Parts: sequence; structure tokens; C-alpha cells
Amino acid sequence: MMQHATTDLIPPSEPGAALDLAAQNRALRSRMAALLEQAERNQAIMSRHQAFDLEIVGAGNFPELIGTIFRTLPIISDLESVTLSLLDEEADIRAVMGQLGVDFDNFPGLVLADREADLGFLTEPGGAQPKPLLGPFDPAKHGTLFAAGVQSVARVPLLRNKRLIGSLNLASIDPGRFTPALGTDFIEHMASIIAICLENVISNEMLKYIGLTDSLTGVYNRRYIDRRLLEELGRAQRQQYQIACLYIDIDHFKRINDNAGHQGGDEVLREVASRIKAELRLSDALGRFGGEEFVALLIDADLASAGLVAERIRAGIADQLFQLAGGVTVAVSVSIGVASLRAVDSGAVSETTAQQLIARADAALYQAKEGGRNRVVSLSDEAVP
Repeated sequence: MMQHATTDLIPPSEPGAALDLAAQNRALRSRMAALLEQAERNQAIMSRHQAFDLEIVGAGNFPELIGTIFRTLPIISDLESVTLSLLDEEADIRAVMGQLGVDFDNFPGLVLADREADLGFLTEPGGAQPKPLLGPFDPAKHGTLFAAGVQSVARVPLLRNKRLIGSLNLASIDPGRFTPALGTDFIEHMASIIAICLENVISNEMLKYIGLTDSLTGVYNRRYIDRRLLEELGRAQRQQYQIACLYIDIDHFKRINDNAGHQGGDEVLREVASRIKAELRLSDALGRFGGEEFVALLIDADLASAGLVAERIRAGIADQLFQLAGGVTVAVSVSIGVASLRAVDSGAVSETTAQQLIARADAALYQAKEGGRNRVVSLSDEAVP
């Protein structure tokens, strides 16, 4: 009897199993789409941060760098606020940036710390480098860094060669944005780039300051005043305002040196520079032209107002005796020549124009000295040729 071969029949799939598989496929596709969308977002974030890195690396000066950080970083990182704390124990940043005309009022998010402890980082065992501090906003700890309304913050140390130079401070309205469990590799990398840029820019500004200032008095030197005057004359033509020049000379300075010695003469020069600066605005510029001569540029000032400033300078020096080392007291006076230029629409400003303004102030100074010293003489306005 022949036996017929038999085969096991594959039972048809149950309808429920097919539905489960379809649901799993839909879930997988949805998950893949979400992952792809997240990857695209991450790529966009990385691209924005790379562009930001290039922008701050290319910053040419301190205000440009700080302004870029405050303007751009909150946008590309979706943050409510970004501030910076910089360690300035010897007040060098304040002094140099002030001399270079930086107005710190333009950067309310910049905090200059007098001590390392003011930055708020914990002392790590064995002198290890401080770590980022992440957590909820605490008004007692963070009130000077951020306005009310933020929910979570990150303070990231700015380190250069294992030295703490400041803190990058980030704030979000999302309470879960910065938590102690969050990985910090990305924000530490960002802070390291910012730290490098800050150190480079501040170092360059320091060199610029040294190259453009008088080492004895701390005011600008002639090189800076010559360059600044050309720049200001160009702006004066475009914006139609006047520029005034004060040429200041210490009366009988040789006699002061003879009586008080050269050290005493140096003290007088420093104090005269200080008293002149006290009467000038941040927008003005003061330079030592060598010896006992100083030149001040008054921006957006006509002859009459410049004459009033010159008179305040003269009186501020003559009316108060100078107290020198060793208890020596000397009386000092200055003669001042004042000249101004009225800006008009014309061709390019030349070095000749600048030289003429200083020469007119010098001529007025000569008249003041010929007239008996300790006085101010002003010459009438002239238009920019």
C-alpha cells in the first residue's frame, strides 16, 4: 500500500498578529522620524555654534567680543540670559579698558570680580580645577548675575592654563534645562573657547594700551592722539559736530624740577594728568606730548564750551597745592591754548587738517604764556577745510 507524503500546512496568520506587526512598524517609523528630526536639530545647533566660535575668534577688540557673546549666545542656545564674570583682582581690566574708551555701562551682563572667591566656585580637593555648577535659580546666589524669572542656571568656569579667569553664566526659564545630573561636556567646551578668546583679546588690548600710552602718567601718548584726531575729524564731518583741542603746558616746570628733584617733577606730571582727566568726559581724550605738555581732544564741543573746560582745568590745578613725597608742597599752574574746528561737508580729512588744529591750539598757548601764564587763551573757530 502506497503511503502518501504529507506536508505540515502553515496556518494562516491570525488577524491580531498582523495588526501588532503593523503597529510596531508604524512605531518604528515614527521613532526613526523623531531620531532624524533630532539629528537635524543637533546638526543645526552645531552649525550655529561653529559659526559663533568663528565669530568670537575673529573679534578684534574687547567690546566686539563681549557684545557678540551677549548678543548671539542666548539666541543660538535658546537661553533666557547669558552673563560673564571676569576676575580682575588688580583692576587691570577696568583701568586699561577705561583708558581705551570702553564704556562698561554698555555691558550690564559683565561682572568684574575682585576676588576668586567672588566667582562662587567650590574649592576642589587637591587643588583640582573647579567644575560647572548647575541647578535651580537661587536669588541669594545668582541675584547679581540674572534678573528674576529664570528657573535654572549653569555657572561654567573659564580656565586658561589651569588658572581660573572667570565664569560663563547661563540661565533658562526651563527648570529642567540645567540640573546636577546633566552632562557638561558641551558647555565646558564652549567655555574653553570663550576663555581662549577672552585671554587673547584682553592681552592684545593690554599691548595696545602699552603702545599708545605714556608710561609715566598713564594717559595716552602723542601717537594715539594723532591717530584719534584723524578718526574724530572724519566722524565730525559725517555727523556735523565740532572738535576742540586744548594745548596745556605746566608753567615753570624746570623750576619745579630744580626745587623738588626729578622724582618730584614726575609726581607733578602724574597729578597734573589726573586733575586734567577729572574735568574730561569719557568721550574725550588726553595725551602727553612729551616733557610737560599735554593735549586734550574734546569731542562735540564748540570753542565756548571748550574754553569753560579749560578754565576748570586751570583752576583745578592752580587752586590746590600739590603734596609731594617727603612732605614737600609745591604750587603748580598751567597755561592753556584752546582752538576748535567747525565741521562742514567737504572732501576727505587730511593729516594737514589735524596738524592745523593742534598748531592753532599751540599758538593760543603761546599767547597765554606771553600774557603772563596761568591763563586760558582761545582762538576763534575755523571750519574743516
